[in-house]
Amino acid sequence: MRRLLGRIAFGFSILVLIAPAAMVFLWMLSLSLKTELDNTAYPPIFIPSPPVLSNFVAVFERNDFLGQAWNSIVVSFSATGLAVLFGVPAGYGIARMQATRAAVVILIARITPGLSYLIPLFLLFQWIGLTGSVVPIIIIHLVITVPIVVWVMMGFFEGLPAELEEAALVDGATIWQAFYHVAMPLCRPGVTVAVILSFIFSWNNFIFAMVLAGRNSRTLPVAVNNMLTFEQISWGPLAAAALLVTLPVLLLTLLAQKQIIEGLTTGGVKGG
Repeated sequence: MRRLLGRIAFGFSILVLIAPAAMVFLWMLSLSLKTELDNTAYPPIFIPSPPVLSNFVAVFERNDFLGQAWNSIVVSFSATGLAVLFGVPAGYGIARMQATRAAVVILIARITPGLSYLIPLFLLFQWIGLTGSVVPIIIIHLVITVPIVVWVMMGFFEGLPAELEEAALVDGATIWQAFYHVAMPLCRPGVTVAVILSFIFSWNNFIFAMVLAGRNSRTLPVAVNNMLTFEQISWGPLAAAALLVTLPVLLLTLLAQKQIIEGLTTGGVKGG
């Protein structure tokens, strides 16, 4: 009986935690499938009758949605790939050298608001003539993705017995060979978690693309902002754009939730 009550209490607590997010998503879906008349009706109409797709059509009519989707893919994949390329070896070095101060610097870089980097980097990119392309957006997204990769990988590498790499060094391997052939295969769950988290944060970032992007280099979060007009807020197209932007990340999270949970419980949330 006690076990049953514990399961009920646990299930209820989980429901309380996810209910706000679920309701927001369902309300956004409802707004995207209703006309503007129904969206402004009082009392509110939750279930559209009948559902309409004109809001999704409006998103593609008002934006170069496919072009912005391509820009988001290029920026997110590039920023994530570069973050893994530099962040994984950095996390390994910090973990093995027990560089606590470096770990604190990485943490500070992660929690510092992005606006602190935006203004000086914008002036720098403007001075060297890079504004208006996806290159400055990729570079500035490294401010987000690299600390995530380093911090996640530090926990995994700290959990590995150093004796494994020492044995490889005794056998004649170099430090890079020990890292690549011994440490990396054992930390693949950590790399998976780091890649997924970096991609999600890069994909969802709005302010960097809003300031640095030109007409042909805008990313998908900017498409949501473009649905706002001076005359009125069109809730249907706005919700449809937000839904289209959120959908890839939502699907990625659902498909990779097992890897994320396994990676985090294996040691990915440990810190130096």
